[in-house]
Amino acid sequence: MTLRVNSFTLNNKREITDKIVREVLVLFKVEVVGRRGEADFAQLSVVNRRLPDTETGLPQVESELLLFDLKGHVRRFVRRGTGKADEREGAAVNRLIKLNLYRIFREELGMPEAPWGILHGVRPTKIVHRWIRGGLAEEAIVARLQEDYACSEQKARVITPMAFRQLPFLRTSDEKTVSVYVGIPFCLTRCLYCSFPSNILPGESKLQEFMNVLTKDLMAARDAIAHYGFRVQNIYVGGGTPTSLPDEFFAQMLEMVYNAFYGPDTVEFTVEAGRPDSITPGKIETMKRLCVSRVSVNPQTMQLRTLKRIGRQHTPEDVVAMFHALREAGIPHINMDLILGLPGETAEDVRDTMEKVVALEPDDITLHALALKRGSRLKCLMEEQHVELPSDEETRRMSEVAMSYVAAAGMKPYYLYRQGYMSGDLENVGCCRPGAEGMYNIQIMEEHQTILGIGGAATTKVVDFRAQRMKSSFNAKDLVTYLRDVDIYIEKRRQLLEEACGK
Repeated sequence: MTLRVNSFTLNNKREITDKIVREVLVLFKVEVVGRRGEADFAQLSVVNRRLPDTETGLPQVESELLLFDLKGHVRRFVRRGTGKADEREGAAVNRLIKLNLYRIFREELGMPEAPWGILHGVRPTKIVHRWIRGGLAEEAIVARLQEDYACSEQKARVITPMAFRQLPFLRTSDEKTVSVYVGIPFCLTRCLYCSFPSNILPGESKLQEFMNVLTKDLMAARDAIAHYGFRVQNIYVGGGTPTSLPDEFFAQMLEMVYNAFYGPDTVEFTVEAGRPDSITPGKIETMKRLCVSRVSVNPQTMQLRTLKRIGRQHTPEDVVAMFHALREAGIPHINMDLILGLPGETAEDVRDTMEKVVALEPDDITLHALALKRGSRLKCLMEEQHVELPSDEETRRMSEVAMSYVAAAGMKPYYLYRQGYMSGDLENVGCCRPGAEGMYNIQIMEEHQTILGIGGAATTKVVDFRAQRMKSSFNAKDLVTYLRDVDIYIEKRRQLLEEACGK
């Protein structure tokens, strides 16, 4: 259901108010078309007012929505809300604006329910962790999510027990325990939906240049770890597709990573192998020799026609062969990534994919809802050639089917994050059998731990335990810029560490 208006006005003084109001409009697919013949209404106007505080001192917000039809008649809707005692004032005001407008669209204009309500951020579990620290029990948190954020009970009952399940892992974090991320920004081909900062694998000379720069970046991070007395808990080699590197380059890279960071405190060493056309017996042997404990195999779908459509150069049978080769090599944990909402697929396709994936008995299945980003070829094709995706309703059915298979396999959700423009207003959720939780996945999502980023498009996140805040620095997504400016990124990382950990 889409609401189309000729124009939109917002009568508020704060710039942030504009942003959060527009988030609600995007959530309900309100389109400002600017042309009378294509619009359902002439104008939509929103006014938010901060009301005088009550005797309790809690903030109150009134939101007014005016909807002018094409004949000049106006419909007026008003909702009020009051903040909670455990909220920061500014956060309460922003939440109330979104909740008021959400209720108007749902209750007065008949818009469909959003599974996550007004929970717009990447990490909804952060709110749950804050309430856990405040002493709230599980059922009270489920109720607060529904009341304060209009979150569906189904989603509330996913993230609340998940947050409690994460606690033992997060308690391993202190100022001396860190993780390391190494970004290898290359792929053999670019998938139709991809907007990640990856590059088609270049020739040997450019690869050698990258390896030289990566070595410099990596050695600087190693020296910083020694200087501050850090203990490396997790190592994650991602991309791109790290296994797209030729065998000799892959072995050289992984040996450098192992020698620099692997030690007695390391509990997890992950490599994203991704796709079967990037794996070889030599790479599997290298990973086994260097104590890699977790490998990601990412079929995305087990439907051959979809694989061809999205630009994958392998078959479902290749995925099965790759999985068995890794199992036979003794890799302890294998994760498999799938995408819900791919073009041309239905819930029955997802059912068939899940049957084939679950039959392999992976340790971890991550379900991604397709996120349609501006940088992807799929976005361009949708605009230019009218390529259609499954509806939000169908994508939600896909999620229900996939989660039913995950549950039947004895897996439970253990980490989750959301992105903008996700099909079905869904999420990316990792599910695993007991004992197979990906420690790095939990740490990177919940931001309780310093993570040193090395390589192309890597991010460093430094937690300042004294100031109780986190700061980040970003390596360039563009390969040319990263190769040219690596010294700048090394220095930015050093400055963040010194600010948070220096004496």
